[in-house]
Amino acid sequence: MTEHTKTDGLPGMDMPVVAEAGAGGFGKAPPRNEKMSTAKVECNACPVLCQISDGRTGACDRYANREGVLVRVDPVVLLRREIASEAPTLVPFDRPAADKVEGGAPDWNGDLLHADEVFVTGVGSSTTYPDYKPAPFIVASKAQGVDMVTVVTEGIFSYCSFKVKIDTDRFLGSEQANVRYRGEVVGHVTTAEYGSQMLSLGGVHHLTGGSKKEGRMTAELMQLLGNKKAVECTIDGGSTLVIQAGRAPIVNGVEEQRMRVGCGSAAVGIFARQFAGVADEVVVVDDHITGVLTEHQAGRCLDMAPSGIQMLGRKSTPGRYFQVANPGNGWGGTDIADPLSIIEGWEEGVARPGLRLLMTSTTGEHAQWYVLDEALKPVEQPMPPEVRRIVERIGENCEPSLCTVLFLGGAGGSLRAGVTENPVLLTRAIKRALVNVTCGGAPAYVWPGGGITVMADVMRMPDNSFGTVPTPAIVAPIEFSMRQADYEALGGHMEHIFPLEQALARGAWQEDGAPLARQWLVMDDANPWPLGHTPMLG
Repeated sequence: MTEHTKTDGLPGMDMPVVAEAGAGGFGKAPPRNEKMSTAKVECNACPVLCQISDGRTGACDRYANREGVLVRVDPVVLLRREIASEAPTLVPFDRPAADKVEGGAPDWNGDLLHADEVFVTGVGSSTTYPDYKPAPFIVASKAQGVDMVTVVTEGIFSYCSFKVKIDTDRFLGSEQANVRYRGEVVGHVTTAEYGSQMLSLGGVHHLTGGSKKEGRMTAELMQLLGNKKAVECTIDGGSTLVIQAGRAPIVNGVEEQRMRVGCGSAAVGIFARQFAGVADEVVVVDDHITGVLTEHQAGRCLDMAPSGIQMLGRKSTPGRYFQVANPGNGWGGTDIADPLSIIEGWEEGVARPGLRLLMTSTTGEHAQWYVLDEALKPVEQPMPPEVRRIVERIGENCEPSLCTVLFLGGAGGSLRAGVTENPVLLTRAIKRALVNVTCGGAPAYVWPGGGITVMADVMRMPDNSFGTVPTPAIVAPIEFSMRQADYEALGGHMEHIFPLEQALARGAWQEDGAPLARQWLVMDDANPWPLGHTPMLG
């Protein structure tokens, strides 16, 4: 665990587990190694079970030994619709060891008239591992006069990945090509979408199915991506990329600017009426479909005369050509630098000297203007202003190129036990739209089918929502909000429900591994308020 310089050593694994029956049956287990120093505490927040000396943190840097007490070192994040200060406010909980946290003045006076303006997120809340105990926060509150319960935890996800959408038509790598981070394979190129290249990064097979280094690099990459940090990747046989959620991708050292307006065929159709009368032929070069205006149905509808142009590539339908060139970083996501290289010739008797030809890419980034000479050879000429304006309009209609990072995780496993003693009832309640699932307060789309597979945009989540454990796996926040009556019906841990004001005052119910402080953040304007909101079901 060289990446975790504060790691205080991993435990011996040869001692049997003997659970200690504490209050409610949730007491702390005796250490697995009876020779462990009494100055250390054993952390059971993940399967690694670090033994941590006083003043040190475990291998994950998330838990620490503070004067013999295991604590969660990061504050739990609470969201409000509005906060007075733009600076995040840190407030210590009223519990042992918390008095060492430096905090500002509390901005919550316990006024329950505003209770529906507060939401406890899973960020920093601590976990339910080893999955036999209730979630650290099971909070009762009211939303529009209805008694609600929100079950809050940090989930440990092995089955999880990030789907990365990169708005560019440039060639990043062949479909199924490996994506590498610091030399290790951490994902692959997957099916391209309209105007975007797609990557699938992380996942259980890279986390746990390969070498230890592959697993560590995968976890590191995932944590950085989830926390909106930049990562540099290489694609076998393709490009070098810098990816960061919400930022423009950098491909081979060049920051991408524009997402294409559409494929070549779409661009021909969209701007056909503007081109008619100022050009005799328009070719929109595209790696997917290259459009030829006079052959295209749009040109036919505008009664444009055939130009006699003969294109390379495979003709799909009139005015639409596949495979005019190889994928690349040139015109329209192809490998060409000279647009004339995709013209096979001109049909005699149809083409004529003086014919005006525009060739452009799908972003307008590349565009050239030609006029045929007496030998029917295109000769580049200065582009007329009225044509230049149309090319600029193509660029104007291109949205900014961005990287979008979606977290995809399977919550159908053991963390459900932190919600209910009968986990399948939670799954069924979610599928019946009785439970709203959020990740750090951000809306989570729940996939159809079995289990609880959720997907959330990391840009809608609080900063630094993600962590890791060295098993390796990803730690991510998750919350389940529902009516209190529905929670009782699904077999929830009713005895561990505590009111919002108690959660704000004391924090998590458990003594072992609890966070010491809360941090106030304002809710992202793009997110619906989680309580009382209809879940996003597939």
